[in-house]
Amino acid sequence: MKLILRADVDNLGRLGQVVKVKPGYGRNYLIPQGLAMMATQSNQKAFEVERKKLQAKMDAVKAEAMTLAEKLTAAEVVIRVRTGEADRLYGSVTAAAIVDALAEMGIEMDKRKLDLDEPIRALGLYTVEAKLHADVRPEITVRVVKHDWVPGQEEAEAQEQAEAPEADDAGKAEQEETA
Repeated sequence: MKLILRADVDNLGRLGQVVKVKPGYGRNYLIPQGLAMMATQSNQKAFEVERKKLQAKMDAVKAEAMTLAEKLTAAEVVIRVRTGEADRLYGSVTAAAIVDALAEMGIEMDKRKLDLDEPIRALGLYTVEAKLHADVRPEITVRVVKHDWVPGQEEAEAQEQAEAPEADDAGKAEQEETA
C-alpha cells in the first residue's frame, strides 16, 4: 500500500514522502491518525495545496520542542530517594518520577517522551535522552541522591578526604623525625 505522509513518522519517513507500508499499518494506524493519505493522483494534488499548512504546523511543533529542549538541558533534576544498607535504593527511579521532578521545576513533559531503557536502581549522576521531535533529542541530567542529601555535600566530603591524607602524612613525618 502506497501512502503520502502528512507528518514526520519515526522509522518511516518525512512529511510529503511517498512510502510503501503493509495494508494493516496504513489502514489501522497511519490513515486514522491523520499521519498519511492514500497515494492517488487526486490526493497528490490535494496534498500539494495542503503542504504549506502542514509544513508550518510541523515547524511550529519543532520550534516548541527546541524551547523545551533548551530548558531541559539547562536543568539538573535531583531525585531524593530512601536507601537501605550499602546505599541500595528502595524501589527504583522511573520515567514517571523524573517527569514529576521536572513538573516541580515548572517544566511539563510526557513521560513517554523519555528514553529510559530501564529504571535507575542506584545513586549517582545519569543522563537521560528525551525524544521531543525527530530532530530534537536533548539530554537531561538526573542526579539520584539520598533523601537527606544537602547540595554541595559531595564537594565538602571530597575536600575533607583530600585534606585528611595531608594531615596523616604530616603526622608520619613527625614520627619519623623523632625516631
